[in-house]
Order: sequence, then C-alpha cells, then structure tokens
Amino acid sequence: MCLSIPVKIISIKDSIAEVSAGGTIFKAGLQMIEDAKPGDYVLLHAGFAIQKISEEEAEETIRIFKEIHDSNNIDNQ
Repeated sequence: MCLSIPVKIISIKDSIAEVSAGGTIFKAGLQMIEDAKPGDYVLLHAGFAIQKISEEEAEETIRIFKEIHDSNNIDNQ
C-alpha cells in the first residue's frame, strides 16, 4: 500500500521543490511530473512529487486526514 500526501509547491530550484504540508517544509523531487510551478499542489510520496492535483482535491484530502486525526484523538481520551 502506498500513501501520498497533498502538498503545495513553494519554490523550485532545478528539479527539486520546497513544498509545504501543514506548515512543515519538505524537499520533493519533481522528476516524475511535468510543468510544475510554485503554487501547484502535488501528491508527495517517498520524497517525490508523483502527480499534480487541483487545489480543491488537495483541500478535500487534507480535510479528510484532519477528520480521521480528530476522530482518533477523541477515541484515545
């Protein structure tokens, strides 16, 4: 099973992007996608951007992750 997370591209230098997920900055290889630019949302897996996605899809996925997280925190109290 693979898990990828939606991230926003902040900046690009050569084929490496700085991306943001929940305020945390990561580096991501862009070798697997074309035409990436700052402001784009991509799926990040194992340090590589594997697919561009829309802002709406990214926000919906983040919302679902937050809902799962919040649900698990309630159950553990």
